[in-house]
Amino acid sequence: MQRQRSPDTMPTLSSNNHNNANNVACIANNTATSENLHPLAYTILWSPLPPITIFFPFIGHMGIATSKGVACDFQGPYAVGDRGRMAFGQPTRALRIDVSSLPGGAEQWDEAIMEANAEYRTRMHNICCDNCHSHVAYALNFMEISGPYGIRNWDMVKLCFLVFFKGRFLGVGGFLRQFLPFGILVLIWVVAKAI
Repeated sequence: MQRQRSPDTMPTLSSNNHNNANNVACIANNTATSENLHPLAYTILWSPLPPITIFFPFIGHMGIATSKGVACDFQGPYAVGDRGRMAFGQPTRALRIDVSSLPGGAEQWDEAIMEANAEYRTRMHNICCDNCHSHVAYALNFMEISGPYGIRNWDMVKLCFLVFFKGRFLGVGGFLRQFLPFGILVLIWVVAKAI
């Protein structure tokens, strides 16, 4: 079994962030200061979902990070991970959400994630209808964040395409984990058609 990284050693959103004890969320007047912000704080996280991502690279596993950068995700029936370890390995993409419109700042963000975690610990997982994307949407709808990316009513389809088109890769390895298997399949198909 592959050893999971703790939130302090997770991939970063940019190469100029340092993974040390000072790289944690800092809240002043209900807004986070970016120079002290954990690289994954206030983000929607994404990782490949084998084997589905191999055939459909826009479909994967989703989680949401707290104000301190701790990943939380709906991992299966009645199970929510809230200790920074996502069900299918470390995230490969992240999309930071601007929380400046949240009146309660970090506290409101974290409270909504805790509420979503509690709710989804009582739910059966359904890959098509009530899944990890739904868990993230529940948290975002609960906090009533006002319209980042023009979205007010979050759902799994909006989140899927928002992260696919706007989410940043956390490294070259993340890009390869998402697209390389699909690229190999397409190459095999093209070569097979040519023969």
